Amino acid sequence: MTSTASMPPTAPPPPPLRPVPGPGRLPLLGNLPAFGRDPMGFVIRLRDQFGDAVTWSLGPRRSLFLFRPEHIAELLGAVEHSFDILDIGWAFRQVAGESVLLSKGADWRRKRSLVQPTVRPRQVRAYAATMTDCAREAADGWREGQRIDVHREMALITQRVVVRTLFGNDLGDRTRGLGDAMEVAEREIGAELHSMALFLPGWVPTPARRRLRDAVAVIDAEVHRLIRERQASATTEGHGDDLLGRLLAAHDEQGQPLSAKEVRDEAVTLWAAGHETTSTLLTWTWYLLSAAPAARARLEAELDRELGGRPPHIDDYERLTWTRQIVKEALRVRPPVWLIPAVAREGAVLGGLPVPAGTIAWASPWATQRDPRWFPDPTAFRPERWDPDAPDAVPDHAWFPFGGGRRACLGARFALVEAALLLATVAQRHRLEIDPAEPETRVGLLLQPASPLRATVRSRG
Repeated sequence: MTSTASMPPTAPPPPPLRPVPGPGRLPLLGNLPAFGRDPMGFVIRLRDQFGDAVTWSLGPRRSLFLFRPEHIAELLGAVEHSFDILDIGWAFRQVAGESVLLSKGADWRRKRSLVQPTVRPRQVRAYAATMTDCAREAADGWREGQRIDVHREMALITQRVVVRTLFGNDLGDRTRGLGDAMEVAEREIGAELHSMALFLPGWVPTPARRRLRDAVAVIDAEVHRLIRERQASATTEGHGDDLLGRLLAAHDEQGQPLSAKEVRDEAVTLWAAGHETTSTLLTWTWYLLSAAPAARARLEAELDRELGGRPPHIDDYERLTWTRQIVKEALRVRPPVWLIPAVAREGAVLGGLPVPAGTIAWASPWATQRDPRWFPDPTAFRPERWDPDAPDAVPDHAWFPFGGGRRACLGARFALVEAALLLATVAQRHRLEIDPAEPETRVGLLLQPASPLRATVRSRG
């Protein structure tokens, strides 16, 4: 007879799901007009006025918003089993193509097996020196009293990092062109997400779609040029040890490589995810630190103590505990990715309740991570929440800026290491003093400052 005392404890089942109807809906449009006018306010209204599980309509699509960590964990764990990733519109498909981000089933499993090795910890370790070099090159060019646009400067740094790690070297003037094109693409994807354009067939021409097509043409021309050059040199020089080279060298279990189109889709997706999300995270981090002098002083003390004036490297990452807690708390208060949707298949169940096929189930890191039930004083920036001996335990999946389950962000480790090392490298040299006034947020695919976030550089000598 087997003793149950030695068996690992099983997680308690999630509480029953009891959805309630949300605000009134318009014919055909549903709640889309209210969501489009103020997406963040609409989501908070669902949470605070209606409850933990709320039904609403995104245009004609039946939707269910989840706010409890237990239900969010169940949803994220069910993707690829009884839920699918939502196809979030024509605009997003033009950029991401059929990458691992949008693939499903066997196609997703194949691509995931080929892409995941490019961002494993060993590979991230190899890219760490590039991260600190790019931050140092930028920060060493700033001067005492200089006024900078924080988001622009962070974008230039992360753009340089992703170009060097993805393509192996800088692209000169082409880097700026790629960056500008990706900025247009992100803006148009975000605009489509909360407008009626989300439901228009792909063949319907609009000014926004023309702008997006032009931007994608710039991206495609450059990425395909790089792929052709790398393939031409592979016979004599190999594919290279950067992300592009590893994508070109990857083979699945049947010995088949990714096609040129598949390499393009994965490279562009890695480029977009590795650049814009991290630059946005760092922008909000500097804003939050500027308004928290005690947290900033503790950061500087840790850097001085652990680094002694030398640049940080990957072996410092685990030792820079306060630096990592700052990044984690910034991801809680200001997560760049703020919505995670999935679509129910036939037979889907959440919290013991059947979910009709085709229902879009939504979770919001921004809303749940600012819920006072899980985080006391939720809008306050307090990195000490993440101290090992902090008194308030954080429930599983109350913090999920990278999603979760099998479809969790493949680049999460890359992003966390990059953010911490870039923050440490710059904070060794400078303080960024930012106007403490609350900046307006531009709601798109990401949550970004609506206008330039300007800072005065104060050198630390």
